[in-house]
Amino acid sequence: MFYLNPQYLLYMAPALLVMFLAQWYVKSTYRKWGQVPARSRINGAEAAQRLKSSGGLHDVQIQSVQGELNDHYDPRKKVLKLSRDVSQGQSVASLAIAAHELGHAMQDKEGYLPLQFRSMLVPAVNIGSTLGWILIMVGLLINLTGLAWLGVVAFSGGAVFALATLPVEINASARAKKLLNQSGLIQGQKEKEGVNKVLNAAALTYVASLFTAVMQLLYWISLVSGSGGRRRR
Repeated sequence: MFYLNPQYLLYMAPALLVMFLAQWYVKSTYRKWGQVPARSRINGAEAAQRLKSSGGLHDVQIQSVQGELNDHYDPRKKVLKLSRDVSQGQSVASLAIAAHELGHAMQDKEGYLPLQFRSMLVPAVNIGSTLGWILIMVGLLINLTGLAWLGVVAFSGGAVFALATLPVEINASARAKKLLNQSGLIQGQKEKEGVNKVLNAAALTYVASLFTAVMQLLYWISLVSGSGGRRRR
């Protein structure tokens, strides 16, 4: 099988290490600032409720969900889903994450173009991630390089999606910092520092995801191009 190819490990081992380190840093940063209470003494759900009212996001609902660090905004249902620790926590980390997800709701309301572009990519990425590697392997098995290259093109959607995600997440974090500062929910330099560190740590996971997607794509490119060279010889 192709996944047992030592060349695959050459490409993916660094990517997996980077992803592991990014996730470790996010969790450690969240734990640290999750123990620092905000002076405003309100929890993440209350902060989101206050911020959404000031932002005119009256159609957005706020729900508490099970899990850890699985907070997200669903633009189809207009629902802001906060993990229990974030929704009930009164920490700097909880407020930072709640405000970040609310930043996505603001993007949705304003028709933020990078968010729309990323949403448009979702169907193609879902199909390409499944169909791409199948076309690659079938193409290599039957020595049809053109079919394999078509699979590489289909598979490349994942890297494009990861790249498109970066400006969306960075913009949501910028909105979160502005919202928290203007509302007075975050006070003092220490709390601002905590918000910055939590949101910057979260951004690293998207950088790691992009790196992983690119390395995986490069592996398939090297595999297909190498196969084509061997066939010509």
